[in-house]
Amino acid sequence: MEGIIIKNISNDYVVLCKNGEYTCKPRGKFRNDKITPLVGDNVVIDPDNKYILDIKPRKNMLIRPSVANIDQALIITSVKEPDFSTNLLDKLLVVITYNNIEPVICLTKLDLLNNSELIEIKKYIKYYESIGYKVILNTDKKELKEILKNKLTVITGQSGAGKSTLLNTLDKNLELKTNEISKALGRGKHTTRHVELYHIYDGLVVDTPGFSAIDLSDIPNIGIRDNMKEMYDNLDDCKYRDCMHIKEDGCAVKKKVETGEILQSRYNNYKSFIERK
Repeated sequence: MEGIIIKNISNDYVVLCKNGEYTCKPRGKFRNDKITPLVGDNVVIDPDNKYILDIKPRKNMLIRPSVANIDQALIITSVKEPDFSTNLLDKLLVVITYNNIEPVICLTKLDLLNNSELIEIKKYIKYYESIGYKVILNTDKKELKEILKNKLTVITGQSGAGKSTLLNTLDKNLELKTNEISKALGRGKHTTRHVELYHIYDGLVVDTPGFSAIDLSDIPNIGIRDNMKEMYDNLDDCKYRDCMHIKEDGCAVKKKVETGEILQSRYNNYKSFIERK
């Protein structure tokens, strides 16, 4: 029998099939082959003995959060409490696009900004949109419905950005646990303890544990360059076709940073990602 994994708690996997849900355990061969089932996996199960027998080929996957077969990632990004972090946002954009997943930036807590802070955030919104990213606000429910429809969407972003709150707003039946911001740490307390898939607006949505650090160690430097839009799109204008935009002369990217055509924070983040080792 075939189905899709919709929840994972410890070594128990809830599989949704046409005739209902089954809580299954993976076969021992998965451990021997170092294969871990993930939420979003299309699987074959033995409904009588409650075992996962096989995992169908994945089109993509993320390790943190642990989800497979994702259509898009909704990056929930707080602009205050916790403060807006271009470094974390750009890391997420690199990881998501590197894994062939479409990113959508969703900004939260704009109501907490004063006028000057709002003007500054709007500059960032305009810039990210200008280089091809989709940016929406968490208050735009109509657009969120359209984005989620018929897609498997992973909800991700920093702790305390409002992921669970947003899902509760979209579907009041979920009643996901939320928590206040830790004043000492300046970030949200972890409230999501497992990975689970929900049906929302004719789509499948995965709420994931919050996190404030992303590991780029598995992505080569060229992969980082080619998944930051300005760094890749301007390669043809550089003196060297393999330009990494760091120390090379005749670099179009560095010139555009100087003129303000490329956001300074984007370039600073890019350099920090490249020079991370």
